[in-house]
Amino acid sequence: MKLLFLSEKLPIHTRFNRWLELLEEQRLPLEQKQLDAAPFEAKLEIATLGPLTMTRVSEGPLRSEATPSAIRRLGDEGCISVGFTLAGERTVHQRDRASTQRQGDLVVIEHQPTVMTTSPGNQSLYLKMPRERLESVLGPAHRYAALTIGADLATAILATSFFEELTRMHHQLDPVTVARMGSIGVDLIVASIAERMAQDVPLPLSGSVLVQRAKAHIEANLGDPNLDPRHLAAAVGVSLRRLEELFEERDQQVSDWIWQRRLEVAADRLADPACTHLTLGTLAGGCGFSNRTQFSRRFKDRFGLAPGEFRHAVGLGGR
Repeated sequence: MKLLFLSEKLPIHTRFNRWLELLEEQRLPLEQKQLDAAPFEAKLEIATLGPLTMTRVSEGPLRSEATPSAIRRLGDEGCISVGFTLAGERTVHQRDRASTQRQGDLVVIEHQPTVMTTSPGNQSLYLKMPRERLESVLGPAHRYAALTIGADLATAILATSFFEELTRMHHQLDPVTVARMGSIGVDLIVASIAERMAQDVPLPLSGSVLVQRAKAHIEANLGDPNLDPRHLAAAVGVSLRRLEELFEERDQQVSDWIWQRRLEVAADRLADPACTHLTLGTLAGGCGFSNRTQFSRRFKDRFGLAPGEFRHAVGLGGR
């Protein structure tokens, strides 16, 4: 990651002002106040993962506020952030929700008026991404923003560990592979949020949350050739009939959604230079197709080209 700020290299009396200047330069819409009289300590690093921006911050006790005017100046309505707490504590107040995150927890932060406080020795990793990336699967962000996704969830542990490793290794990867790894990490975040949301909904679960959980399960298990409507219903804890009814209420079919996502992911990989080493058979298996013939037939029905022709059309050849 690229180092942008390290307080220990600066005179103590200039550190906090220089820090505020950096926030302004980086277009971070925060008004900050120190919460103790100790010498200011902070470190800020940044990296780009395709459409994602990753920022790692170490800082002392601070009160940070994103005001409406600062957010308007930023003009980043199409983005959303996920914060991973690596050390210390962080409290987030947003809309009508307040929550605290400790080591291993993560939280979604909308680009909305927010007040955040951090403890001494806080270390956090923030991932900024297109808002649509979460909402297309999980629904409106206000439902889960400022909700602590705890380290007691296996999916949260996986997501945090994945991005911690990616911060250490991304410089060893080419840009296309880095972007692909970032996308995989976002899928883990989606699964974490879906699992956490389910904890707050009494049985029977609301239809919207059930559909969100089902879609998150599909994203996490596309490569499983046994994933079908019956297995999906069992995974989210409802009858097949109930799951089909919920999808039909949204003008969708469960099986159609599974195949649609498999085909869309397959198309993404066929157009991805990082996947050119994969044979069509291997790629098909990784997207949950039982054999290459099935893959070719369904792919051509959906996109009008056979997989090999599609790969040629985007200039990557075919095998």
